[in-house]
Amino acid sequence: AAATLVCSAEYAREHNLTPLAVIRSMAINGCDPDVMGLGPIGATNKALKRAGLAMDDIDIIELNEAFASQSIACINDLGMKMERINLDGGAIAIGHPLGATGARITGKAAALLKREGKKYALSTQCIGGGQGIATIMEAA
Repeated sequence: AAATLVCSAEYAREHNLTPLAVIRSMAINGCDPDVMGLGPIGATNKALKRAGLAMDDIDIIELNEAFASQSIACINDLGMKMERINLDGGAIAIGHPLGATGARITGKAAALLKREGKKYALSTQCIGGGQGIATIMEAA
């Protein structure tokens, strides 16, 4: 199981919460269901544009690994640097729990920003049926 709390800065202050990260942008994308694992490519490109960032600006990448070939296609198409991806292992190594993937991946990316002392993180998920989502966070 996984859970995350997403709230306003005001709510965090009022409840004495210390955020790990701030969401700078997010995007969703659809693609042909025959290539459903490629949804994160379009979503990532949109999220980067909205944040005014390039892939080289991203320090931490938590890439959903639905399966190996899907991950490799996203990595190659987006020009991701391998040393920034899934620092503690991804879904192939630690599991791919339905319903917990988004919370696990975004929560992990935020925690890694703090642990590694980095500035920007990207989390991506492919979604069955041809969708993808990407979230860009900045260390709080």
